[in-house]
Amino acid sequence: MTQRQQRRRLGGNDFDMEDALVDEAATTVTEGAKRLNRKWPELVITGLFGGVDIGLGILAMILVKQATDSDILAGMAFGIGLLALKLAHSELFTEEFLLPINAVIAGQASWLQVVRLWLVTLVTNLLGGLAFAWLIVLGLPDYHSTLADMAIGYTDQSSPIVMIALALLAGATITLATRMQQGTTNDVVKAIVCISTGLLVIGVGMLHGAINAIVIFAAMLAGADISIPEFLQWFWIVIVFNILGGLIVITLPRVIRTHRVLSAVRRGEISLEELQEQIA
Repeated sequence: MTQRQQRRRLGGNDFDMEDALVDEAATTVTEGAKRLNRKWPELVITGLFGGVDIGLGILAMILVKQATDSDILAGMAFGIGLLALKLAHSELFTEEFLLPINAVIAGQASWLQVVRLWLVTLVTNLLGGLAFAWLIVLGLPDYHSTLADMAIGYTDQSSPIVMIALALLAGATITLATRMQQGTTNDVVKAIVCISTGLLVIGVGMLHGAINAIVIFAAMLAGADISIPEFLQWFWIVIVFNILGGLIVITLPRVIRTHRVLSAVRRGEISLEELQEQIA
């Protein structure tokens, strides 16, 4: 089979690659570069509202959890927060893996910008979530015991291996959900992805540093028996393996399969605009 015949079979681009993969490279690099090149005010506000939006999901989660005692239904309710995150164009920490990494490999941003994005998003998620958690504790005193039970369930794991596995799963799940939403413009599909992600993350009891921390903050403010050193020890272990889950399980394989396209953009052999024209 000649190169021309192979290209006709796979797609109309110059990489002898499926058009869907070229489109993935172009869209992820474009979106990743936008996020990495945000100015400080936009970056900070976006992260703060990310914490608030997740707080909304946690509010829905504890209401359903107390009413039904079902982790599955509580997880589906938590999807409201993930949907708010998408529709309001806010930012959650573990969303920031595949898109910015592709942008850096394609030469559209620097690794320093990635570190800035990760640190600022994590800190502002926690601050925004803490503020929302404080409001939950003040406004819903009848739900303090539910918050405490859920928080202790997160921090009191049966073994380090279980804790690490649940953190890896959470990082991979949120990163994959972000990629799935990036692949569609249909808001109904995005809503389904959000509800499904909430079902998995909360229903299975995965450990996500930013999400679970907001629940733990609320429980601590409500008087739960969780000390700051205990929280910090739990938090850093979970965050590290959230990152590894997002990078190794989801990001690395996708970078490998589109590496030829990303490298061509980096070398200036083709622009993002030309990529999009080829698959239009």
